Amino acid sequence: MAIATQLILNGVIAGAIYALVASGFSLIYSVTKFMHFAHGAVLAIGAYLLFTFAVMYGLNFWFAIVLTLICSSLAGVLIDWLVYRPLRRRKASGAVLLIASIAVMTLVNALVLAVWGADVKTVQTRNPVFDVLGARITFIQVCIIVVSLVLLLALWWLMKQTKLGKAMRAVADNKDVAQTVGINPERIYTYTFIIGSFLAGVAGILIGIEQNLYPTMGISLVIKGFTGAVIGSLASVPGSVLGSFILGLVENIGIWWLPSGYKDAIAFVLLFIFLLFKPSGLLGVKVREA
Repeated sequence: MAIATQLILNGVIAGAIYALVASGFSLIYSVTKFMHFAHGAVLAIGAYLLFTFAVMYGLNFWFAIVLTLICSSLAGVLIDWLVYRPLRRRKASGAVLLIASIAVMTLVNALVLAVWGADVKTVQTRNPVFDVLGARITFIQVCIIVVSLVLLLALWWLMKQTKLGKAMRAVADNKDVAQTVGINPERIYTYTFIIGSFLAGVAGILIGIEQNLYPTMGISLVIKGFTGAVIGSLASVPGSVLGSFILGLVENIGIWWLPSGYKDAIAFVLLFIFLLFKPSGLLGVKVREA
């Protein structure tokens, strides 16, 4: 019983992280209509900036978090302005933008390696452990679940109840029609990258506090976020959140029977199954061709 509880708890924790990554990835995809795999690079930047501000410079921890979130949001916007916006002006296809995003991710990984080195980094914090029905959970893991749920609810409220959210949904549905009613798509793209990159920064901070930092950490996490988004629905933020929690649970429950090294294999098997048999995801929102 205790083992089952621990595996389910681990699945929820992993799902909360994947959901933060997937929600930002899915949000940017649904509005801009291309896959922003450089989202993982923004996540890695967030984790390493927290290490820089809090550990290397010794700043107040909460101030370091605020600085990290601001810089992560700006990093996402700069990627859009410097790379994607010029390509959009040239009417580049979704495939070209996808290749550009992979190139940006590769470049950022190389810069992280050059600036911070290849050795593993850690951010030391107090992390008491609690017992829950025979399972163990740390204070940081509790924070991961709570922060993720609060931010995901806030994102849902923003998309459904605010003027900005309605404008983002209008651009996502039909950019040309949105322009005719006075909505500036480029401005909406900027806001979308700010919000999506903010979520990536939060994920980077939470992972940086709970786990070790390494230069390619963003690649594996954006793949997990992409997998969660495909499982739920790539074009739906709520669907991507649902898919991420399913992925986290299946991964961790699966290692009850399989060695822990098969976690990534489980994720890829799920990804291939959904791409082959249910590409629209569990919520059934059909993905338009970008």
